[in-house]
Amino acid sequence: MSAVKEDTNVRETFAELYEEYMPKVYRYIHYKVSNTHVAEDLTSTVFEKALTNFSRFSSSKASFSTWVFSIARNTIIDHYRVQGRRRTVSLEEATETTQVVTGDLSPEEELLKSEERQRLQVCLSELSREEQDIISLKFGSELNNRQIAKMLGISESSVGTKLYRMVRKLRDSFQEPENA
Repeated sequence: MSAVKEDTNVRETFAELYEEYMPKVYRYIHYKVSNTHVAEDLTSTVFEKALTNFSRFSSSKASFSTWVFSIARNTIIDHYRVQGRRRTVSLEEATETTQVVTGDLSPEEELLKSEERQRLQVCLSELSREEQDIISLKFGSELNNRQIAKMLGISESSVGTKLYRMVRKLRDSFQEPENA
């Protein structure tokens, strides 16, 4: 009877963690792959791995967020390893990229927003892999510097310094074409 109760507690605990972290993990993955269907599939894979290995999780070694984002990061790396470095854009993804969240903008404003998003994607692609990870964890998944530091194995102050420099670098490179 106690094994059944323990199993129920484990499922309930995992379900609560899933509800809390699934949206953050999805946003992180979506930021990294820029495709809704792939992000959904990879998020599902991440939580399948987490559930399968939940008995090995130890909160004394790392927080659940650090653990699950490590799984997500490795899953993305595996995805790109399998897919190779080729980047293809589906028709749906191209349409998603140009869609505007609100329909309140004029066609000219929509075009400007679309061009800004494309320019930002180019600027982001020029960052190193570590810099892209830090940006996506901070702004895509809304993790704090301490969580990012634990996940990447760097100091919290290093995360803060790198974020400051990257945001400044992105701002400068984003504004460059306007000044040219």
